[in-house]
This record gives sequence, C-alpha cells and structure tokens, in this order.
Amino acid sequence: MDKPNVVLGVSGGIAAYKACELLRRLTESGHDVRVVPTASALNFVGEATWAALSGHPAGTEVWEGVHEVPHVRIGQRADLVVVAPATADMLAKAAHGLADDLLTNTLLTARCPVVFAPAMHTEMWENPATQENVATLRRRGAIVIEPAVGRLTGVDTGKGRLPEPGEIFEVCRRVLARGTEGMAADLAGRHVVVSAGGTREPLDPVRYLGNRSSGKQGYALARTAVARGARVTLVAANSELPDPAGADVVHVGTAVQLREAVLKAAADADAVVMAAAVADFRPAGYAEGKIKKQDGQEPEPVALVRNPDVLAELSADRPRPGQVVVGFAAETDHVLENGRAKLARKGCDLLVVNEVGERKTFGSERNEAVVLAPDGTETPVPYGPKEALADTVWDLVVPRLG
Repeated sequence: MDKPNVVLGVSGGIAAYKACELLRRLTESGHDVRVVPTASALNFVGEATWAALSGHPAGTEVWEGVHEVPHVRIGQRADLVVVAPATADMLAKAAHGLADDLLTNTLLTARCPVVFAPAMHTEMWENPATQENVATLRRRGAIVIEPAVGRLTGVDTGKGRLPEPGEIFEVCRRVLARGTEGMAADLAGRHVVVSAGGTREPLDPVRYLGNRSSGKQGYALARTAVARGARVTLVAANSELPDPAGADVVHVGTAVQLREAVLKAAADADAVVMAAAVADFRPAGYAEGKIKKQDGQEPEPVALVRNPDVLAELSADRPRPGQVVVGFAAETDHVLENGRAKLARKGCDLLVVNEVGERKTFGSERNEAVVLAPDGTETPVPYGPKEALADTVWDLVVPRLG
C-alpha cells in the first residue's frame, strides 16, 4: 500500500526542535513525510537534521529543483499538511495568501486537510490581528489547534506553548483517518464543551468517594472534535491523561466544581457532551482531620447528600438557543430500558448508553454503546476504539446544530 503523504511545515520559532519528535512519530507510524522549513526555522534546526529524519531533502526556496516544480507538486501530492510550529507570521501569510517561499506556496497549492499548530508568546497569540487571521483560516476549513498553556521562551508563562508532539500527532492521525471527510471540518467555527473523568467527593483529607472512570472516552471526544475543527473546552475530573492538543482544559475535582466549570464554559457553546462520571452523592460532612478507627468500635455511618444534576440542569435551562446537549449513561443491568428512562428524565438531545463493570469500559481503550434519541432512534456502536464512538457522537450532533 502507498504510504500517506504528509508535508510537515516548520516555521521559525524556538519550538521548531519539537517538530523533530512529531516527524519521528509520523515516519514510524508509516507516513511518507516531506519537511518544508522556512529559512527562519533553519536557524533553530538545520536542514541536515530534517533530511536525515525524513529521508527527503528539506529545501526552503522555490528555486531549488525547479525542473520538479516543487512549489506546486509538493502540495498537490499531499494527503495532509501540518505546520508545527506555526508562528504569528506564518498564520498571517497563510490567511492572506502570501507565497514568498516553498512552504507558503505549498499551502496555496494543497487540496488536502491543513492543520496549524501555533506557538508564540501570549501577547502575540491574543493580538487582534492574530485572532482575525486564525478566524479566517478556520472559516476556510483549516484546522488551527489552540496552543497550550505553560512555559514559553525565557521566564514567560502563558498561552502560546506548542502542544506536545504526541498530541499533535493524534490530531493528524484523526484527520488522516477521516480522509476526504476531514476536509469538511464540520465542527469549524463551533465551540464544544466536553466533560471527562470521574469526580471525587472528599470524606476527610485522605479519603474520598469516587469511581473507576479514567476519562479516556471524554478525551477521545475532545481529540476528535479538535480534528473536526472545533474549539474545545475539556472539563477534566481527576484524569491522569495528557492534555489533548488544541483543547482548553479545565481541571476539577468534585461534582460541584465540575458543575461550575461546565456551566461557565457552556455559556457560549454550541454543544455540550457530558461524558464524565459525576458522583450522584457526596458525604454530608467533611472531617477536618483523618477519621481514626477506634478499637472495639464500629465506624459511624457515612451520611450522603445529593449532588447537583448537571445534565438535567443543562438540558432544562440551556445557556444559548439551539445548544445540543449529550449525556452518557453507565448501566450495569437492563441497559437500554434504564437508558430510555434516563433520556426522558434528563431531557437531553442524545444519550450514549453503555454497560459498565469492573472489567468493562472503565480504563479500557475500547467501548461499545447505543446512542438513543428522543424520537426512538437507536444508533448502535459496535465494540471498538473509543475514538470510533466519539466520531459517531459528533456525526449525530452536527446535523442537530442550529
């Protein structure tokens, strides 16, 4: 089989060295990668490095190898173009159709999905000019990943850090997996909120009531939404997974904290997918010190109180008209019967129902579910990767968006 052709564009930022790791992941997973750096990028990583790692020459000018017409052919043959890092200058050139070197010419000739992974100082990212350029690119169907928050050049910290190469690779892999469908970027211009993980309700400073949720399904929903062009807010409860590239991640602990974060993020969201395992109850009281066992005495019963029902609250009082709300139901028996009852009770637009247990779903890389709709429609999702279920959910959400 022919290897997928990937063009890795590298623009002139300090994060250029991280693109070497992205290149390694792409080549080792069976992709034929052509690196097209800018002249500025070669100040950070030399041409010999790119050529050695990719197995192809890594020129910057349209005048090199003119007989092969590289400024046209490279883009024409690509199945994916990913620019990482994408500086503010590169985003501006791409948005305005400038073509003064091999990379910008390649962007103009590409007829495949294009992914930009920005990296720059916070002030540059937040500048209205950059934000307008990003909006323009997204409006045209390009996928512009939100930068990460963290340490920047020097002592600066903030939003603008290049996401981890492994996470950028996951976005590229999902875009390539969708093939020509990936060009549609059917969530472009949309803001979606996803909750993930499992809440923990503290009993004392060292103990809590929790559940087995790893957050993998919610993270898969976030990653697939990014790959489909969405701006993603991920509200993550106690997950140890790395932050997905392109998602704004809000870390929470308890059900009350999750409610606050979800409602805040949902204020301007087009869709909210509640994949987190939210505790139904929490201890009525919190012990300031560790609860000690007393010799010869049984422990006091733990009184519980109800946690807020975030899914029902969102469904009943949607922050914006036309917002699509999706719930998840983890059941251990009478799965579909309980799922239909929960769908009617919660009032959401879709409900993803799956059977869970000690060795089912929680912590696994795979899942099996049925997506229920209020009109009685059932969409079964066979046992497979959690990303497949995530894509099915978004396939059902997209036509419901206003």
